[in-house]
Amino acid sequence: MDIQLDPARDDLPLMANTSHILVKHYVLDLDVDFESQVIEGTIVLFLEDGNRFKKQNSSIKEACQSESNKACKFGMPEPCHIPVTNARTFSSEMEYSDFAICSKGEKDTSDKDGNHDNQEHASGISSSKYCCDTGNHGSEDFLLVLDCCDLSVLKVEEVDVAAVPGLEKFTRSPELTVVSEEFRNQIVRELVTLPANRWREQLDYYACCSQAPGCGDLLFDTDTWSLQIRKTGAQTATDFPHAIRIWYKTKPEGRSVTWTSDQSGRPCVYTVGSPINNRALFPCQEPPVAMSTWQATVRAAASFVVLMSGENSAKPTQLWEGCSSWYYYVTMPMPASTFTIAVGCWTEMKMETCSSNDLATEGPFSPSEADFRHVGVCSHTEYPCRFQNASATTQEIIPHRVFAPVCLTGACQETLLRLIPPCLSAAHSVLGTHPFSRLDVLIVPANFPSLGMARPSKDKTGHTSDSGASVIKHGLNLEKIFMQVHYLKGYFLLRFLAKRLGDETYFSFLRKFVHTFHGQLILSQDFLQMLLENIPEEKRLELSVENIYQDWLESSGIPKPLQRERRSGAECGLARQVRAEVTKWIRVNRRPRKRKRREKEEVFEKLLPDQLVLLLEHLLEQKTLSPRTLQSLQRTYHLQDQDAEVRHRWCELIVKHKFTKAYKSVERFLQEDQAMGVYLYGELMVSEDARQQQLARRCFEWTKEQMDRSSAQVVAEMLF
Repeated sequence: MDIQLDPARDDLPLMANTSHILVKHYVLDLDVDFESQVIEGTIVLFLEDGNRFKKQNSSIKEACQSESNKACKFGMPEPCHIPVTNARTFSSEMEYSDFAICSKGEKDTSDKDGNHDNQEHASGISSSKYCCDTGNHGSEDFLLVLDCCDLSVLKVEEVDVAAVPGLEKFTRSPELTVVSEEFRNQIVRELVTLPANRWREQLDYYACCSQAPGCGDLLFDTDTWSLQIRKTGAQTATDFPHAIRIWYKTKPEGRSVTWTSDQSGRPCVYTVGSPINNRALFPCQEPPVAMSTWQATVRAAASFVVLMSGENSAKPTQLWEGCSSWYYYVTMPMPASTFTIAVGCWTEMKMETCSSNDLATEGPFSPSEADFRHVGVCSHTEYPCRFQNASATTQEIIPHRVFAPVCLTGACQETLLRLIPPCLSAAHSVLGTHPFSRLDVLIVPANFPSLGMARPSKDKTGHTSDSGASVIKHGLNLEKIFMQVHYLKGYFLLRFLAKRLGDETYFSFLRKFVHTFHGQLILSQDFLQMLLENIPEEKRLELSVENIYQDWLESSGIPKPLQRERRSGAECGLARQVRAEVTKWIRVNRRPRKRKRREKEEVFEKLLPDQLVLLLEHLLEQKTLSPRTLQSLQRTYHLQDQDAEVRHRWCELIVKHKFTKAYKSVERFLQEDQAMGVYLYGELMVSEDARQQQLARRCFEWTKEQMDRSSAQVVAEMLF
């Protein structure tokens, strides 16, 4: 490969040659096996070569228009039906049966829930070591490089899309009577550029093509971070097959999925925001520039629920006794890292009553002239965009489902279900149109690595080669996952800007920003530049992109604007109330054990959860707090029943002051809030108290098998 890695820097390689060829659509067909802790099946990639998408990117608006006009001339398709008798075998070593049928009256992707079945299975391995070129030059074969790790790749083959009846219309050269590479690639080129108002038809064709027979094995090789595929004689990306099928299976130790148990002790699996994103779930192009759509069929035992980051609210289709199939799709092109899946024995929570205003048609709308507002042209690549749909722009509460383990259904019913509608409404009032048509909310297992979800996603994070390969600096440094400084600085920067500009000006800008840049990749400087361009000169007050970067991103410690605000003593009423309560507690802590009779008891105010966090942080600054004071704190605010943020600060107080009577609270936190508990392990070990260190090691022994792997490795280094 043409990229040099330095393992000492803990860099994460992005190996895909996205400058030469892009994946435009993925079709996944997978089986989830909890007994072997493996997900296996096929993925079909629909590709577009570099010359094609570079021309499109030169003028998005012109490209979208030309592609719409070009694709529309083909008219509506005939029903897509591939008879079993015409199916070609994949190879001499493999039988091909129960071939795909997608015709009217049968299960296809145009159904509301879109469930379908595909029972393809592979045997045999085709692999080769070789040295070849990754670009469009030279005399060697072109190399498709995909980001891939911790996967067993069994077979790679070209897909014969020309075998799908009805797709021959997707060629501009009627004189081409012989099925050739050029003929098949022309079909794929036209398919991936169908206009947005033909999205259902496009998904149907993708599904049929994904089940078409193979027409030749492709040579492939794998290394630690990539899957490399070539076809003998295909020297450029234009010549390389534009539809390929990969047979593969995940590994139980793969770093993109976590096999664990939920809070009720039932098995589940979910994707994690680990440093390697989804490359241990399926071969893909990881760089964010590789925006793609996808559709996925997932089979699992009938007792399991399959949730995915799709646009449709999928429901299970029973295939045979004890097995169900779930189908999801996405029509908005997004980075492969946004693909998520969770499979478990969860229960769907439903409100007892439901307002008719809360309901709306799910999935991408069916466009018509009446639906479009025509208030402006979107700047993103073409897809069925909600921002151009009148009913979507006024929809405050999008359809949503809530899933939880059985043991938490009561708490969800009482609290969470009632919170989601007002939260969605508030988001709409601040930011405008919801970019997605629906939402699934899942109560994740205790070992979910919540602090590791937001990974670096900047396109050029280090040296970038001509092929598009690059590295993410410190991407594999496990300790970086638990550093919150950048999150906190980002929060306070937005808070600072809102205060400086005023809520009306700031929120008006946010709505404009979301509308302008929806569906696109955005960098921090894009946000800041547009902000400064859209505010009156008198409100800028020496603000510039350069000095914001200097104060907030490039300097360590507390940014200067926050220091000035802190010195000025500016506090909101809620913070002042907390300071008054802190004073009371310090006074209580200083009193002798035996008080005089005439001394009156302190009366403490009720505090909100955020106020409790602030209160406990102030008390953490105290050198000593007596066991009596700590016990009174616990009793006054029922700290053991508060949320994780409050209990974390409470556990810090327990550890700092060696409050042994509450060590059970620390044990509970380390088991139930494992991602946040990483910090507590460090504090327990730093104290050099034998009892606390024993507590840390005991809790780790209880939970290490269920912990997120990155978290477990960091904790193990602390303890041993």
